[in-house]
Amino acid sequence: MVVSESTEKSTGHLKALPQLIFFSRWLQLPLYLGLIVAQGVYVFHFLVELVHLVSKSVNHTLDETGIMLIVLGLIDVVMISNLLIMVIIGGYETFVSRMGLEHHPDQPEWLSHVNASVLKVKLATAIIGISSIHLLKTFINADHYTDKTLIAQTVIHIAFLLSALAIAWTDRIIMAGYAYKK
Repeated sequence: MVVSESTEKSTGHLKALPQLIFFSRWLQLPLYLGLIVAQGVYVFHFLVELVHLVSKSVNHTLDETGIMLIVLGLIDVVMISNLLIMVIIGGYETFVSRMGLEHHPDQPEWLSHVNASVLKVKLATAIIGISSIHLLKTFINADHYTDKTLIAQTVIHIAFLLSALAIAWTDRIIMAGYAYKK
């Protein structure tokens, strides 16, 4: 069979297009770098709140509820920071490029089996934890909120729970389908 010159040219273009599409994953790099900057902002915010807690505690100007609210705020910052780490590391490893940490002693345990599906479930779980902290802070300080706000935050939290269950259920169905095909 003789291959025409036009067929060779179109095949060359088809090779270039998939390469361009594959290379486009690197466009996410600035997004992950931006999340690292956001992580730095959260570290700064944590330190500011920690200094606030210590100074108010030393001056005895905080009651137990005030201490609990600030500590819950600190926990919230840590949980959001953990969420950022999961997105930065897991997303980069899954969608951009391998990090080559297989034998590194500090490799997070979850990174060895991360994929888009696992990452979604972990993120949904982290969001539920963050939402729980916010809801707890609201209920502790319920005197300062309207009933409408309390109900809205509870409904939003329930929506997060249902979304996480739907994601986990969908993932389970997909994995069962893969197991069935084997």
